[in-house]
Amino acid sequence: MMVGHLTSLLKNPRSRHDHSFFRRCSLLVTLPSNQDAHIQIAPGTCCYETVKSFRNCVFLLFYLHPNQLSTIHRFTLLADGEDEKKVYIVYMGAANGGREDHVKLLASVLKREAKDAEKTLIHSYIHGFSGFAAHLSKKEAGAIAGNSDVVSVFVDPVLELHTTRSWDFLQDQTALETNSNTSSTPTSPDSSASRTDTIIGLLDTGVWPESESFNDKGMGAIPNRWKGICMEGSNFTASNCNKKLIGARYYNVSSSESEEEPDLTPRDSLGHGTHTASTAGGSAVGDASYYGLAKGTAKGGSPTSRIAMYKVCTSEGCSGSRILAGFDDAIGDGVDVISVSLGASSLSRPDFDTDPIAIGAFHAVEKGITVVCSAGNDGPEAGTVVNAAPWIFTVGATTIDRNFESDVVLGGNKVLKGEDINFSSLGKSPVYPLIYGGSAKSNSSTVSDASNCDMDALDGKKIKGKIVVCQHPRDSTYSKRLKMKEVKGKGGIGLILIDDLGKAVASPFGGFPVTTISSDEGGEILSYINSTRNPVATILPTVSVANYKPAPTVTYFSSRGPSTQTRNILKANIAAPGVNILAAWKSTYDASEIPPGQNPSPFNLLSGTSMSCPHVSGVAATIKARNPTWSPSSIRSAIMTTASQTNNEKAPLTDDKGSTATPYDYGAGEVSPSGAFEPGLVYETEKLDYFLFLCNYGYNTATIKQISTLPDGFECPKESGGDLISNLNYPSIAISKFDGKESKKVSRTVTNVGADDETVYTATIKSPHGLDVKVIPDRLQFTKNSKKLSYQVVFSSSSSVKGDLFGSITWTDGKHRVRTPFAVTSDVS
Repeated sequence: MMVGHLTSLLKNPRSRHDHSFFRRCSLLVTLPSNQDAHIQIAPGTCCYETVKSFRNCVFLLFYLHPNQLSTIHRFTLLADGEDEKKVYIVYMGAANGGREDHVKLLASVLKREAKDAEKTLIHSYIHGFSGFAAHLSKKEAGAIAGNSDVVSVFVDPVLELHTTRSWDFLQDQTALETNSNTSSTPTSPDSSASRTDTIIGLLDTGVWPESESFNDKGMGAIPNRWKGICMEGSNFTASNCNKKLIGARYYNVSSSESEEEPDLTPRDSLGHGTHTASTAGGSAVGDASYYGLAKGTAKGGSPTSRIAMYKVCTSEGCSGSRILAGFDDAIGDGVDVISVSLGASSLSRPDFDTDPIAIGAFHAVEKGITVVCSAGNDGPEAGTVVNAAPWIFTVGATTIDRNFESDVVLGGNKVLKGEDINFSSLGKSPVYPLIYGGSAKSNSSTVSDASNCDMDALDGKKIKGKIVVCQHPRDSTYSKRLKMKEVKGKGGIGLILIDDLGKAVASPFGGFPVTTISSDEGGEILSYINSTRNPVATILPTVSVANYKPAPTVTYFSSRGPSTQTRNILKANIAAPGVNILAAWKSTYDASEIPPGQNPSPFNLLSGTSMSCPHVSGVAATIKARNPTWSPSSIRSAIMTTASQTNNEKAPLTDDKGSTATPYDYGAGEVSPSGAFEPGLVYETEKLDYFLFLCNYGYNTATIKQISTLPDGFECPKESGGDLISNLNYPSIAISKFDGKESKKVSRTVTNVGADDETVYTATIKSPHGLDVKVIPDRLQFTKNSKKLSYQVVFSSSSSVKGDLFGSITWTDGKHRVRTPFAVTSDVS
């Protein structure tokens, strides 16, 4: 065992959804396994993760300024040697057997009696797939990996969370997009949900059952097919469940080395799970708001659906072993939709056979359960999307038409628009002294640090009683909240942050006046300060601004495609509201966020693809209610092919900077809830299609046979390869390595699910200059006996192609518009 001393540890890392900070990694250090070590973190560097995460002897070091460094911490490390015990996940795919068989396998490898071997077992997966999690040494894990029934063995990973008006906005957008020739009219997302009960399972941080969003007024008996339970735990009893919240489970911590007290309760101490659950299927709650902001009726996408919570995340993160346990139980319990607002970092994406989400989702989809996952918050860089397996429905994030405006008024009553959430008590008149942080540096800091209002960079004597203007660049070491504390702690009375990207996402600051402005407006303020002897200003309290334009836009943090794992499948699949979403919250709050004289709000405003994911989960549950026999791929297809690509100005969707967005940003487009109820045609992806995908991805027949039950005689084609992934029967088309010298051909099959058995669809093509696209045939005639028809798409060019090209193929019959986007690139990887 090694004992180390950190000379510095970062106290308050930056906001989790801003991953620009984490990409500044400079060095990866692995400690030797056979000696004691005294770890000296060099000046100018700092460790981000909590002390507990260092037990695996791996450090990510980041360049930080010495002013950020804090106190000495003592910690213990376990050597990463052959005998060290870690939690390993043993994935056995379609193998038969239950807990007893898992214990027998452990006993044979560990050479112990069964009762002793069972003590190492943490979770046993038996409902949707076979496998287990256990405390093993590296040597023991290697021995188990050699068993013929085992697909993969891997160390238990820790994944991260991707953290009323939104539904009304989607409905308004749907009305704008509705085909004027259609015989149907826009339908509210929940109007038909009562026809059939649907159950939404969420893998998240737990639930706050007392929230009004989980009241069961007017709900009928729980469906007989429900096999789940309401687990009792700390401050949580079976009576906390009802006919809305019908199930709740929690899972023991994964590692005996954990320094945290066991979080043995389904109750949500973080709030994230409560928020996502109410977004997906929360009951309608009138007069909801965040301390008076965003007033309206808060409701989920499928208000009449049932909710089941699987608590797989704690303050330590979301361990893979618990995630698999959640999937396994959700499959056995009988849910219809699984919503997963978490995932790996884009820096460390596991392969499909070692990815707990990909594994669990594959088996859930096999059982007819739609799995919806967040795309990640590592944007706007390309290639950052996660949860990219084709059987997962991957969701990016967009804004809605609501803005939280907190304006700055300068002397002379010049008004500059800002955005953040504060309940400022400053007067409306600009009478408060204004100073730039760079002009108020402390003796020990630099002008640059003071300009950014970094910790201990400001001179309290210079800013006391003043509003401070600070830069907040994307690679800023400190969060907005830390900068607010720095200014407030030094006697400042307000804070104006200059941040182009962050301006799009409002952050809460309670009663302290904070707002964020763009660099253009920041330039105006700095010019005013530099040209005025006694500059003054005020910060107005936040107001909600509805019908904001343009909206939606693709928000900066939403992870982008193309997927580095599946370049020939378009990911993300769809986009949905994920910025400043109002939904239910836990009753315990950070006191600094509560306005003076107010009680904690039962609702909160959060941003992230964590918030966009449950929007689509709610739509999927409603479609399932209307069409109980539809497969997950049919539901996915219905949502993708009816998505919108225009904003509320009837212009193409853009990103935060105003540039035209592409399918790498939003997939098929913005989800259109009521449009998805009547898609006309759907692309059904069968199990055989996924098996062929695995072949083309590189898995052999023997491995795929371990993962799932294959049809008799199935063998991976000899000509399997990555290029053939483009032929997966998907509602979008992606082609890589296209240089224009040779044509590329892909095939698709569509199924008529419309009311008319006898109908004809014709294709229209929208292609960019330089790319020739031909659909064969371009006319599909469906009959009562011919509900499935196939077509081919041929891509060619008369000149060389470089970069990315985007377009679409739309099938229409006069009532329905079935749009399939395509992305063609010359890139190889």
